[in-house]
Amino acid sequence: MAVRAIRGATCLEIDDAEHMRSRVAELVAAMLERNGIGVDDLISIVFTATPDVHSDFPAAAARGIGLDDVPLLCAQEMDVPGSLPLVVRVMAHAEMNAGKADVVHVYLQGAEVLRRDLAQ
Repeated sequence: MAVRAIRGATCLEIDDAEHMRSRVAELVAAMLERNGIGVDDLISIVFTATPDVHSDFPAAAARGIGLDDVPLLCAQEMDVPGSLPLVVRVMAHAEMNAGKADVVHVYLQGAEVLRRDLAQ
């Protein structure tokens, strides 16, 4: 079994804690489901949010869906002029049988424009 990194991102419509938690939960669930892995396969998750997201920590949303034993970290994304606003990005590290090319990266709710080459 190998350690793989799974990337993902989602866009928010507004900076609201409940809305952000819903979008992050949707994203993390899709990342697990599309890669055929469970919570026990996760090693760690790093979340970033654009500087315009202030309402809550994305990791709090992950805790809310049962990722209590997974190390989580939040950071702020760089403030680059013209970049997509209200974005939460994820990089999850997991034990998987899949090869690097078989990892499914998940971009939802308008975040597909960030990585058209990876978005499913």
